[in-house]
Amino acid sequence: MNKMQNKLPFFYCFIGFCFIFANADSFLPNVELSALLSIKSSLIDPLNHLKDWKNPTNELKNHSPHCNWTGISCNSKGLVEKVDLSNMNLSGIVSDSIQDLRSLSILNICCNNFTSSLPKSLANLTSLKSIDASLNNLIGKFPIGLGMIPGLISINASSNNFEGLLPDDIGNSTSLDSLDFRGSFFEGSIPSSFGNLKKLRFLGLSGNNLTGRLPTELGRLSSLETIILGYNQFEGSIPGEFGNLTSLRYLDLAVGTLSGQIPGELGQLKNLTTVYLYQNSFSGKIPPEIGKIKSLIYLDLSDNQISGEIPYEIAELKNLQLLNLMCNNLTGHVPEKLGELAKLEVLELWKNSLAGPLPQNLGKNSPLQWLDVSSNSLWGEIPSGLCDSGNLTKLILFNNSFSGSIPIGLSNCSSLVRVRIQNNLISGSIPIGLGNLPKLQRLELANNNFTGRLPEDFTLSTSLSFIDVSRNHLVSSLPSSILSVPKLQTFIASSNNLEGKIPDQFQDFPSLYVLDLSNNHFSGQIPQSIASCEKLVTLNLRNNQFTGEIPKTIATMPTLAILDLSNNSLVGRIPQNFGSSPALESFNVSYNKLEGPVPKNGILITINPNDLVGNAGLCGGILPSCSRSIIHTTREKKVRINHIVAGFLVGISVILAVGMLVFTGRWLYKRWYLYENCFNNLSKNNSERPWRLVAFRRLNFTSSDILACLKESNVIGIGGTGIVYKAETHRPHNIVAVKKLRRSETDIETGDDLFAEVELLGKLRHRNIVRLFGYLHNETDVMMVAMLHKNETVSMVAGSYGYIAPEYGYTLKVDEKSDIYSFGVLLLELLTGKMPLDPTFGESIDIIEWVRRKGNKKTLKEALDPDIVGRCKYVEEEMLLVLKIALLCTAKLPKDRPSMRDIITMLGEAKPRRKSISHNWGFTANKEKIIFAHSPVISLL
Repeated sequence: MNKMQNKLPFFYCFIGFCFIFANADSFLPNVELSALLSIKSSLIDPLNHLKDWKNPTNELKNHSPHCNWTGISCNSKGLVEKVDLSNMNLSGIVSDSIQDLRSLSILNICCNNFTSSLPKSLANLTSLKSIDASLNNLIGKFPIGLGMIPGLISINASSNNFEGLLPDDIGNSTSLDSLDFRGSFFEGSIPSSFGNLKKLRFLGLSGNNLTGRLPTELGRLSSLETIILGYNQFEGSIPGEFGNLTSLRYLDLAVGTLSGQIPGELGQLKNLTTVYLYQNSFSGKIPPEIGKIKSLIYLDLSDNQISGEIPYEIAELKNLQLLNLMCNNLTGHVPEKLGELAKLEVLELWKNSLAGPLPQNLGKNSPLQWLDVSSNSLWGEIPSGLCDSGNLTKLILFNNSFSGSIPIGLSNCSSLVRVRIQNNLISGSIPIGLGNLPKLQRLELANNNFTGRLPEDFTLSTSLSFIDVSRNHLVSSLPSSILSVPKLQTFIASSNNLEGKIPDQFQDFPSLYVLDLSNNHFSGQIPQSIASCEKLVTLNLRNNQFTGEIPKTIATMPTLAILDLSNNSLVGRIPQNFGSSPALESFNVSYNKLEGPVPKNGILITINPNDLVGNAGLCGGILPSCSRSIIHTTREKKVRINHIVAGFLVGISVILAVGMLVFTGRWLYKRWYLYENCFNNLSKNNSERPWRLVAFRRLNFTSSDILACLKESNVIGIGGTGIVYKAETHRPHNIVAVKKLRRSETDIETGDDLFAEVELLGKLRHRNIVRLFGYLHNETDVMMVAMLHKNETVSMVAGSYGYIAPEYGYTLKVDEKSDIYSFGVLLLELLTGKMPLDPTFGESIDIIEWVRRKGNKKTLKEALDPDIVGRCKYVEEEMLLVLKIALLCTAKLPKDRPSMRDIITMLGEAKPRRKSISHNWGFTANKEKIIFAHSPVISLL
């Protein structure tokens, strides 16, 4: 009995504990329900995906109603084991309340707009197996402690904005199967503890700011199938220990700063299908051991410093589909046995120093799609079977010494999209059939030895957009319908022996951008209908035998920027409307038979005189003034000559007298020419129209105060566009500069445009742009009122020091290229945060010279504004791209500077590299898509 009494307390304790645990089972679901509601309260849900996440009625609380909520899955006990909020456009904060979901094994918040950090409390979810936070904008450091979760299998945090070091404790997650930290801003080195992840099959760390050497410990990951570490800044070489990754199938170390030789140990990886090592600094030779990787499908070693010959062992890779070795220092011949690779689709060997012929069987035994061996020293004939499989899309052979004729098989290759074989020694006629190819868009045959006629079937093409047959020996006339090809944008047939008239069918030619027929024997008149080409940018007809007048309609073409009609036999006058052509940047009519005055408007005001030479009858404008003899009759000329002879003796004495007065007269004449005209006009305008002052800020003077100061004694500067006066008022005291603009009759007719430009200048705020106070006008003339600098002088130089193009010093002319130079200086200002003549540069050094002295890419970074460039790696990359554009704009020679049209295009394309974001490349994705998505090929596709 006593024994029973002794055991009774234990019995009651046991019953009590059972009661507590029974209540706990019913209590936990309520805790999780509250946790989920707390999580929701921290989220922004614009599409109301979580509308069913709401507090239930009392009678439902004991039935785990949250298990039926959107994105929630529970186990048999009613506890949450999966939260899937992916692709819901959610933002806000991931709440710490998530730690209350103690049974949670799967957390997926990918593909949303979260911009906060992940809660540190994630480490308390001891049942967690998978976390996917990819494709957000999460910031801060990745939470530590996840390495302590024993059953963690997958971490995907790719494509975010995480920073700091990679969590070292993740090396303790020995069950981890997949680790993806691609596309953030992690820095530092890869933790050596990652070598403990013996079950890891996927490791993605590309697109970060990681540095240091690749850890040799990674060679212990015997289960690893995919490793993607590119787009970082690692140093040193690939560890030989990588040869121990016996399960490896996908190796991507592309776009980085790795160097040294490619280890031969990679030849031990018998399962490897993909090797991407492009855009690094690898040197030495290609290891022949690579030929042992029989499973290899994609091999890209391009854009490195690899030298030596292509190992013949590579021809043993029978599964090879892509071989990219371009942009290296390879020499020797292309192995003949490459032509026997039965699965080869892409072969890129361009920009090396390879010599000899191409394998003659190339394409005969494989589904070849892309062949680019341009910019080498290859010779011999083009292999005849390149398109035997019917798959060839790109044939790029330019800048070599290929000879012979174009294989007839190419004219039947219906898959062709681009043919670029310029700058070779190819001869014979252009084969008939190319014009019938349904997909052919680009045909470049320039600078070869082609003879015969242009094939008539070019006119039948429905796809050709670019044709260049220049610098050959083609004869006869153009096919009558060549200008009716519907998609043709560029047609270049210069430097041949073509003759006859230009087909007058431009009205059917809506897409043409460039037409170059220069250096031929074309004759007849320039067709009037050429003006119907509304997209034409460049028209070059120089060095032919064209006659007749310049069509006036050409001046109305809305996009025409470059017009070269030089070295012909054109007659008549330059049409008056050419100066006002809307887009014209370059106009050359030299060496014709033109006559009459040169129009004094638009581009013709600043045109280079060399673009007008060789026309004895042209005068006026920028040329010497037109003589009266141009408009006199022959009889009047004879009478004038007689008068000159009769008055010669009298005149000689007058000349001697005048000669004594020349030296004093020159000074007086110059002052009269510069000032008197202006004062007379000003006086006349003052009496005819009242002056009105338009202010850009509050002013303490009137138009009358300004006009009273416009006298000769107040002139402080004379420029090509007008005279500058110093104006001083006394109640209250102000000193300003007033510039009276010199305007032609044409300028006066378009006065509204000038007023709009002055209004715009008044709104500009920049430390190197003089601030305008306002302007005066009387509906005809304009005077700008601006701040006067302390030196009280205005230079006659056309521009501000530091922005002036160097050629102005000897040409004294300003044109588009001068403006490009100034624009480049402005870009450099924005990028560096320095002034054009910053005193920190040193004596006689401007911003351009200072930047150029930085030299290579690494030191160029030092020129960028540190207050901006340090904020983001990709901002730095974009700034470097724009810096290169600025250096192009500021080239010393005007001809080396791009046009503004090209600058706009380059600025639009100056974007940093795209970060890798796919969460399963090389793991479960289609391998064919991998190579074309992750290789330099994509930029050309």
